[in-house]
Amino acid sequence: MKTVILEVRAPNDAMGDFAHAWKTGKAEKTARISFATPELLWKVLTAKRWELLKALCGAGSISIREAARRVGRDVKAVHGDVTALLNAGILDRADGGGIVFPFDAVKVEFLLQAA
Repeated sequence: MKTVILEVRAPNDAMGDFAHAWKTGKAEKTARISFATPELLWKVLTAKRWELLKALCGAGSISIREAARRVGRDVKAVHGDVTALLNAGILDRADGGGIVFPFDAVKVEFLLQAA
């Protein structure tokens, strides 16, 4: 199963992992997409976008129209959500013009601590 971890991490920490992988030539076993703050994570992953990701998990390449049909929403609204998820690096453009969420599972990680 191919899993992506959506996490909240400081940009310096994320870049440190990237630099380590670059120097060693060894990538991490799990794909990660990092957000600088929990607020940014929730701004990108709205409830409607989360629903869209659930519909796209393991679905392969599909059109935006098909994605809209699967979640029972307007194509224009889904197009806006797809654009936001593409810009965040969560979705990819597929060959042939569709979209693809190239993962079978999503794990969300962040830590809430006392100030």
